[in-house]
Amino acid sequence: MAEGVEGGKTREPLLLKKVYYDDCPGCKQDRKKDSTPGYPFRDFLHVWLICLCVGLPISSLFPFLYFMIRDLHIAKRVEDIGFYAGFVGASYMLGRALTSVVWGIVADRYGRKPVIVFGIISMIIFNTLFGLSTSYWMAITTRFLLGVFNGLLGPVKAYAIEICRPEHKSIGLSLVSTAWGIGLIIGPAIGGFFAQPAEKFSTIFSTESIFGRFPYFLPCLIISIFATGVLVMCIWLPETLHTHHEEKTKDETVEALEASYGSNLGEKYEETEGKVSASKGNLLMNWPLMSSIMVYCIFSLHDMAYTEIFSLWAESDKKFGGLNFSSQDVGEVLAVTGFTLLVFQLFLYPPAEKLLGPINLARIAAVLSIPLLTSYPFMTNLSGPLLSITLNCASLLKNVLSTTIITGTFILQNDAVPQDQRGAANGLAMTMMSVCKAVAPAAAGAIFSWAQRRQYASFLPGDHMVFFILNVVEFVGVLMTFKPFLVTAK
Repeated sequence: MAEGVEGGKTREPLLLKKVYYDDCPGCKQDRKKDSTPGYPFRDFLHVWLICLCVGLPISSLFPFLYFMIRDLHIAKRVEDIGFYAGFVGASYMLGRALTSVVWGIVADRYGRKPVIVFGIISMIIFNTLFGLSTSYWMAITTRFLLGVFNGLLGPVKAYAIEICRPEHKSIGLSLVSTAWGIGLIIGPAIGGFFAQPAEKFSTIFSTESIFGRFPYFLPCLIISIFATGVLVMCIWLPETLHTHHEEKTKDETVEALEASYGSNLGEKYEETEGKVSASKGNLLMNWPLMSSIMVYCIFSLHDMAYTEIFSLWAESDKKFGGLNFSSQDVGEVLAVTGFTLLVFQLFLYPPAEKLLGPINLARIAAVLSIPLLTSYPFMTNLSGPLLSITLNCASLLKNVLSTTIITGTFILQNDAVPQDQRGAANGLAMTMMSVCKAVAPAAAGAIFSWAQRRQYASFLPGDHMVFFILNVVEFVGVLMTFKPFLVTAK
């Protein structure tokens, strides 16, 4: 075993001696991990429910946003509805882009748990208020504030690695992307099923009730009630941040920090010492981190644009190239997709990631997405059960491929930094991703409205142009997964 050299003297590697501080929550969690070699099922459940809670309100509005904009009378023409809908979708991501780094820094300084709890409380408040919106500007404002105070996802990604042993980190991050992906699917399913309840369930809800006067309040209320249950569960949420006292000696602090990573990660630290020590400086100079974040941003932009376009396209009239679906029809498609996605991520993704690695798996998924998206505009030629089956299969496959890509980028980002920078690194990733996701709905809505006005163009008429542009973005993402652009920390 190699020995270290310090001041002309040799000494045994620090990892032979593990030091835990009794007053440090991170050390308490590390001691628990070292004494329990199996999966931390309860902690994994906490992560999964928190991420699901965060993902639900993000896209829950898309199935009813078309009708909400129509009812708010902001659009003068039917073709302009998509344009105005895009800005409502973008406002959440714009708010999150402004504060994600701040929440990441707060999580690194004061702990993951306080940021998580505060984010859930703010989500409950502003998501509920959005459902009570009586004007276009109230809808934009409440969604913007929902994004500003919701800094959960970055700290949760760091938390998912810190609650488990190093050999289980791919499962921890897979749970994050799974819950996130399911939230982005089940959220719209809830929005599709429960929007306009006085029209769909007239025997239960009258037009004079609060749900009749505010037709988009019920889905928001359901999500807020679920978030309240998750907030109560946070009472038992363990903290993972190391808070060693400053009066500890330098060597003792290093020993405790190295012990917190476990022997496997310690070996990785020795093998890649130059890269890891470099990552402890300016995050913007850490190219393995920044390149993985940029790849993440491109695919996130694509996914957000697809999420908005899918609902707008499915609900638009057939004369504009759509499927003429109701919000409930879209909700049914997304509900089926969400359940199957959960099965895939829990049982198929971990072995596939071990076999192919996160990068190769992401490349394969991105390449397969291109012909799949090309087929969407041709579905307007189908009808009845055949259309339903085809659309369900396509939606399921597309979301499985998207979640596979995002999970791979999560792994690369968290491999590129040590624990004491994971909150800030994930906050930086959230900021850059949120900027892209703020641009995506506005751009997607504008492109969709433009495409609907060119149904008889000679080149890529109507929605063919929309899905072609989505494929261009996907192709750029594929190119960015190769060297020399993408560099890994290993």
